[in-house]
Amino acid sequence: MAGTLIVGLDLDTRREAEAIVERLGEGVDHYKIGYQLFYGGDGLALGKALIAAGKKVFFDLKLLDIDNTVEKGVAAIAETGAAMLTVHAYPKTMAAARRGAAGSALSVLGVTVLTSTDDGDLADAGYARDAAGLVAQRAGQARDAGIGGIVASAREAEMVREIVGQEMFVVTPGIRPAGSDAGDQKRVVTPSAAVSAGASHLVVARPIIKAEDPHAAARSILADMAGGVRLA
Repeated sequence: MAGTLIVGLDLDTRREAEAIVERLGEGVDHYKIGYQLFYGGDGLALGKALIAAGKKVFFDLKLLDIDNTVEKGVAAIAETGAAMLTVHAYPKTMAAARRGAAGSALSVLGVTVLTSTDDGDLADAGYARDAAGLVAQRAGQARDAGIGGIVASAREAEMVREIVGQEMFVVTPGIRPAGSDAGDQKRVVTPSAAVSAGASHLVVARPIIKAEDPHAAARSILADMAGGVRLA
């Protein structure tokens, strides 16, 4: 398979997000709603509307709290019919999230190391492991927790795929077409390279939503993804 494109609606308002969805039309079925839109732009209501319209919605909320709070929060998101939800990839948090999603179609994703974070940033934060080592540890913990997948840089996707096997989702943000601006991302990869490495879902926001022609930008990325088809 060539992987699935998720467009990140990293915008301030519901009106802006709906305009992007309209411009992308039938060419995109999966959308991510994160902090910016969820908290400031009526993102929860928009997500429910997109789900009702037949779209797949990924709420990128990176939950982390005591077990009961995580479990109940995940259960509430599951009730919306969302396809994906992120939590921090801590063993207790992932276990609680799995319980909250039980019996629903919601896939819980454990966030390993942010794509804007490098080895130096981890050292500053007090971690004794480099990014790849920490991703590997959390990937194994996510597998053992029995959740739906993990979020990691595509630079670690091949390693992660070997750890989690073929059934779990490997969702990769920090995707940038060749020659585009990396912005605040530090561990970026092209769409075709991400798919070749074993990513199942690619999250792309700015290269599409900030493009002069978002529809054309999405088509170009989908074409690049098709060129990176992973056979096994």
